[in-house]
Amino acid sequence: MQIFAGVGAGVSLVIDHLIIAGGGGSGGGNSGFGGGCGGGGGGGALSNTATIVLGTTYVATVGGGGAGGASNTRGTNGSNSVFVSTIDGGGGGGTSTTAVELNGRNGGSGGGSGRNGTGGTATSGQGNNGGSAVGQDGAGGGGGKNSVGGSATGGTTGGNGGTGVTTSISGSSVGYAGGGGGGAGGAGAVAGTASEGGGAGTNAIAAGTPGTDNRGGGGGGGRSGTNFSGSNGGSGVVILSYDLGLTITIGAGLTGSTTTTSTAKVTTLTAGTGNVSWN
Repeated sequence: MQIFAGVGAGVSLVIDHLIIAGGGGSGGGNSGFGGGCGGGGGGGALSNTATIVLGTTYVATVGGGGAGGASNTRGTNGSNSVFVSTIDGGGGGGTSTTAVELNGRNGGSGGGSGRNGTGGTATSGQGNNGGSAVGQDGAGGGGGKNSVGGSATGGTTGGNGGTGVTTSISGSSVGYAGGGGGGAGGAGAVAGTASEGGGAGTNAIAAGTPGTDNRGGGGGGGRSGTNFSGSNGGSGVVILSYDLGLTITIGAGLTGSTTTTSTAKVTTLTAGTGNVSWN
């Protein structure tokens, strides 16, 4: 990589970036219906290059994870992450098991469904649809960046979370934007597993595992049988990789840090919204 030390303002350069939106929360349980709650969808994911102009400010936003749904309601979607390109939607919320909220929410990747519902639809280019459910006991897994959420099988087996994406832009191999596993209930119930950054489903009468912060995974689905809130999705992240000769300024409102590899500087933004610029 060429080093541009001393290059002045107004010069255009190309940098690499990874943008992960917040993952969706899973559905909340209830005492009126048994069975599994749908897993949250992984946050939308974009990996690309961007042309930046030295001395120009750019807005960056790290999307938060969606909250697990209150009792009897679907989880909420994760929030957008932004840098030059915009993630149109965080991960979709997974379902509850009530008759009125069976379908997963649409999002970067769609949320998983419960009780004969349909998985949420993904945003084109950012993720995949959530899994569906057949019968009451098993719920669908949330979609992930690289595959659809698993559909519930055999009535009592929750769908696995859709696979996310693994990248080494940070300097080490890390997985992002995986879906949360679907919950499951009933005799011999098997809950869905999580994918990169997502939370696992459970066959216990409780919420599943939350998604991992700064990896944009969907929350894992629980098993209804009492009233509880679903698990949260993991927050997103914005990672910027650029020439060794450049210096970044991170504005107020953003939390981030910069490391240096043998070929690039890498800035990881983990929370907030604000301006960034280079010189």
